[in-house]
Amino acid sequence: MKPAFIATLSIFAVTCTVVTPALAASEDFPQRPVRIVVPYPAGGTADILPRLVGQKLAEKWGQPIVVENRAGAGGNIGADAVAKAAPDGYTLMATPPAPLVVNHNLYTNLPFDPTKFTAITTIASAPNVLAVRRDFPAQTAAEFLTYVRENPDVVTVATQGNGTTSHLTGAMYSRAAGTKFVFVPYRGTSPALADLMGGQVDVFFDNIGSMYAQHRTGYAKILAVAGAERSPLLPDVPTVAEAGLPGFESSTWFGLVAPPGTPADIVDKINTDVVEVLNMPDVKAKFLEQGVLAVGESPEEAANFMEKERLRWKKVIDEADVAIN
Repeated sequence: MKPAFIATLSIFAVTCTVVTPALAASEDFPQRPVRIVVPYPAGGTADILPRLVGQKLAEKWGQPIVVENRAGAGGNIGADAVAKAAPDGYTLMATPPAPLVVNHNLYTNLPFDPTKFTAITTIASAPNVLAVRRDFPAQTAAEFLTYVRENPDVVTVATQGNGTTSHLTGAMYSRAAGTKFVFVPYRGTSPALADLMGGQVDVFFDNIGSMYAQHRTGYAKILAVAGAERSPLLPDVPTVAEAGLPGFESSTWFGLVAPPGTPADIVDKINTDVVEVLNMPDVKAKFLEQGVLAVGESPEEAANFMEKERLRWKKVIDEADVAIN
């Protein structure tokens, strides 16, 4: 019996040496600055939200949170950098849907597999909106629908880049309306929005957070909300469905992920602290100022949600016959 007992003790000792450092890793995290990559330019909602969260995390963790904008290729450049980063929790990505659930249905040779990212949580969500330059001929959603049907291949639509949510929402609209748009891709929200306000493009299907201030100040006009219901920010603005396209719905969300293979204990630590930040009243209020609702769910719930979104956007891409040139 003694040899068996000694063997049992030996196994227990080995187990302890394996488990204890793993526990310490999450308990001590972080011990140096954490980088959050945003695969889009600075200035848009995708950039503002992680900066708000990062500020609170820096206070909580006692370590700097560095938000790094790495734009290009519809979010693929930044996403690729994160996919190849060390899976230790010190490099994260905060992004709208495209790099996580859309681009692998559009690009044939992605250098990374978006399904392999480690989901942490969804930071926020917001409905997309149909916005036009302030002097656009149609000034209501119903007038817009009539106008684009009567003028195919005339209306220019800004996008955050090929395959982004704004692009796919525009493609959904054109297909549902039975017309065609001229899509103009930009490198993110800020340059697209600047040209909309400057009158260089006609339309921008962007999230309400990015467009609300411009609508309120008259630099652009939101004609319709693409959510299932009207937005409390714009109770007098109809939904796209109400304005003539029944069943139309499109929203934007902002996910937080880590590189593939990031240990579960580190992911759980980050999730717990980020969700705590998202539930802070002042953070919720600042998110509402951006026109978005704070979310915050478990890593498992986030992963399941992203998988459903992959299937949903694949259907949109297939039906609208969207392709990257």
